[in-house]
Amino acid sequence: MKLIKDITDGVKGFFMGAANVVPGVSGGTVALISGIYNELIDSLNALMSVGTWKSLFKDGWKTWWNTIHGEFLLSLGIGVILSIFTLAKVMGYALTFHPIQTWAFFFGLIVASAVVMLRDIKGWKWSDVAVTFAGMALGLAVCTLSPSQTPDDMWFIAICGAIAICTMILPGISGSFILVILGKYDYIMGAIDSLNIPVIAVFGVGCVLGIMAFSKALHWLLSRWERQTMLVLVGFVIGSLVKVWPWNDMDALAKAQALRANAAVTTVDLQIPSAIIFALVGVALIAAIEIFAHRTEK
Repeated sequence: MKLIKDITDGVKGFFMGAANVVPGVSGGTVALISGIYNELIDSLNALMSVGTWKSLFKDGWKTWWNTIHGEFLLSLGIGVILSIFTLAKVMGYALTFHPIQTWAFFFGLIVASAVVMLRDIKGWKWSDVAVTFAGMALGLAVCTLSPSQTPDDMWFIAICGAIAICTMILPGISGSFILVILGKYDYIMGAIDSLNIPVIAVFGVGCVLGIMAFSKALHWLLSRWERQTMLVLVGFVIGSLVKVWPWNDMDALAKAQALRANAAVTTVDLQIPSAIIFALVGVALIAAIEIFAHRTEK
């Protein structure tokens, strides 16, 4: 039974990792659907507790390991890592050769995720609308005012990891989408695909520091102002949609078309029908996840 649970947690981790690779699907949502969200949050809170680390020296590593749900975290982590390294190559290929369809798929995922988040908020008031619009304005400002090219310096990679990891554990918010906004999604996926160890290591350190710095604050924020926090987040997601518009970077589209044709490109094919289809596939995927979630809750 113990081995079966470890394997099951590993499989759930694999799907969490897959969700975190794709902008628009939240690893936190997958954790919520699969019934491990509370254990995940409890484990992270235990890891960030000073008392837990004191017990490592006072009561021994076995007590400490049980306190942090060590077997659960290990199985989950292995699944997540395997998934990320497996799918990074797929994402790299898709973004290089089929960017319109890939970004359209992401666009559909994110729109559907935002609709689901809005639907789950009941009893709307004018103050809720104002908070949501504030989040939208913030998302739009971040995406339009931030430079299209961000630095590849290690300090910025660490910051990206710190910010992304916090959103990866929030239901409804995609950590990969945050990397898109920060202009580092392609870069990080490429680093994972090519096994660029320095970049992966620095990004990982940023993730660890991010969890250490923000997990307690995030838990405190959600426990006191969950509604307002979620409204700001969903508004931010909606406002940030400009960043994943399939035709946002015409130079990248021309380059991809030239690579496929192995020739110079004079006119970029907008591929609108296929973009619509892939966007609808993204919407359908979120709908399927929601249907499955409601069935598991009953």
